[in-house]
Amino acid sequence: MIDSHCHLDYEPLLSDLDNVIKRSKDVGINKILTICTTLESFEKIKQIIKKHDIIFGTYGIHPHETKNNKVTSDLIIKEINSNEKIIGIGETGLDFYYSHSNKFDQIKSLEEHINASIQMNIPLIIHSRNAETETLEIFGNYKNYNLKILMHCYTGSKEFAKKLLDLDAYFSASGIITFKNSIELQETFKLIPLDKLLIETDSPYLTPEPNRGKKNEPSFVKYTAEKLANIKNITSNDLISATSLNFNKLFNY
Repeated sequence: MIDSHCHLDYEPLLSDLDNVIKRSKDVGINKILTICTTLESFEKIKQIIKKHDIIFGTYGIHPHETKNNKVTSDLIIKEINSNEKIIGIGETGLDFYYSHSNKFDQIKSLEEHINASIQMNIPLIIHSRNAETETLEIFGNYKNYNLKILMHCYTGSKEFAKKLLDLDAYFSASGIITFKNSIELQETFKLIPLDKLLIETDSPYLTPEPNRGKKNEPSFVKYTAEKLANIKNITSNDLISATSLNFNKLFNY
């Protein structure tokens, strides 16, 4: 299995990292992608990926953090080129549900991440909340560049998913699909082709059933895999094989 999105630099994961990784390996995880959200976050990630062979990282600024973390495409490229285990750009995107950073800062930051992704030909990890129209408009400006898009923790509409599929996007399922009230989201994942799916924890957040109430960690991705296999009406082994293949294809790793 591969946990395609988590935050190992956040507590309580960081202070218990060796045990977190051991539990991950015990359930069959062979790759973990820990995601950058701020400039400070990246400094921690560089240390984390040194310690364990199964951990890879990204470079990017979360939309909530764009107000206080300014980046350019040149800086993004420089930081990624500095370490061969940094394999993706993000998480970036738009979040208009909260107002932690203003709309202009978020859009400008996303465009810088996209430009870096185009130059490096590596995937964008996209966060989108209450911003479907704006996200599609921005992607439309780059429709001739064959963007490598991964919609992290996808919770959007069916129509949004269909339009993203036209852009050849990938979609990552989180523990949210295990929640009892996520029927509409489960229906959306039914229509997304298997060859466009990944799985993630977004740990330490969004703990899946049956562990709700606990802090999430990468080993819990097995519950999301089991639920997504049920949704797709295939075996867990087939789901795990497919999502791992998709990750390796997308990230060319």
